[in-house]
Amino acid sequence: MSEHIDNSKFRKSKLKEIILKLHEGGSQETVRQELLMSLSNIPYGEVIEVEQELIAEGLPEEEVLSLCDAHSAVLHGNVDLSASKSIPEGHPADVLIQENKLLKRLSDNATEEILALKYRRGEDYDEAILKIRGYFNQLMDVDKHYQRKEYLVFPYLEKVGITGPPKVMWGKHDEIRDLLKGSIEILQSPELTNEDLQAAAEIILLPALKGVFEMTIKEEEILFPMLMDTLADGDWYEIQKQTPEIGYCLYDPQVEWKPAGIEAEDINAMQKEGGNIQLPTGGFTAEELLAILNTVPFDMTFVDRNDKVKYFSQSSERIFQRNRAILNRDVRHCHPPASAHIVDKIIEDFRSGRQTRAPFWINMKGKLIHIEYFALRNEVGEYLGTLEVSQDLTGYRALEGEQRILSYK
Repeated sequence: MSEHIDNSKFRKSKLKEIILKLHEGGSQETVRQELLMSLSNIPYGEVIEVEQELIAEGLPEEEVLSLCDAHSAVLHGNVDLSASKSIPEGHPADVLIQENKLLKRLSDNATEEILALKYRRGEDYDEAILKIRGYFNQLMDVDKHYQRKEYLVFPYLEKVGITGPPKVMWGKHDEIRDLLKGSIEILQSPELTNEDLQAAAEIILLPALKGVFEMTIKEEEILFPMLMDTLADGDWYEIQKQTPEIGYCLYDPQVEWKPAGIEAEDINAMQKEGGNIQLPTGGFTAEELLAILNTVPFDMTFVDRNDKVKYFSQSSERIFQRNRAILNRDVRHCHPPASAHIVDKIIEDFRSGRQTRAPFWINMKGKLIHIEYFALRNEVGEYLGTLEVSQDLTGYRALEGEQRILSYK
């Protein structure tokens, strides 16, 4: 036992020494080689303890934040995860891991496209820009991934005195958010030349993608194993129940995890028991309202006054498929980049009061699809959001004469 304690003290002391060398300006490669020579595999818990101790000893959190990526680069591949607990399918930590897989793929794809841009010309260049914008629009969904960590997960760490690492990680979240927003602004510029983009890529686009990718490594090598050791099943279940309020990132879990030994509550059942919803002309229960919304013969999607997707109906014959990953996503990022300006125009006209509805109709796979956007306002005319309604008119368009007697199809 004493040998284990001594080994742990030695590793932590050596790791602290190595990290401080980074802070003093040592090269990542030199420090990495020293790490490889002196420490084979470092238990993930000791990495957290060392960072916490450095902050407690007076190293400013801002300085830890500024070199957080350097720490990760040096430690990547040298953190011992052998003792970490397995994560069941559908568990909130598993959902975060599945989201990370998609974030890594998007980051890699966007990076490849940006690096290949120097060889693009004419229409190929324009198509590549649209593709890259599409990747960045999807990556903005990472905000929901980060919010779930910040508001649902970090409080549990703070309760047990782990405060430094969450603060550092939250700071990295904010950096990545700013880089992604700045990248999208650049990519939306109407007169963006290849030369301009090459310069911007080095300063902001590629750092944004690198930030997203490296955060997934920090989570999987350090944060998630620590969380599995620290949080009880009851804590995770509370996180799971609150997750839909923030939303999922690019991924809609297909398995609902229920902890053993805990009275598992059906989240939907809890909502159904919320009592009657009373309106001026009548009322119904949440269960009845859900049945009505999923039975009417058209698709509905609601976007709130902050331009976030908050709801979509789930009829058996949806025209445009939806999944829960779009909830709380900016509506502009739910459309192809080529049509984002149309969405902007509709919202601007609705919010200003210039328009109240915007109809479209298209031919899709032999069907006539009618799509209409409606401005939602309260009794005093204040803008509440936008309702999208889509309906297949093919059958109605073919109607002739009358049908005055009961005739089931």
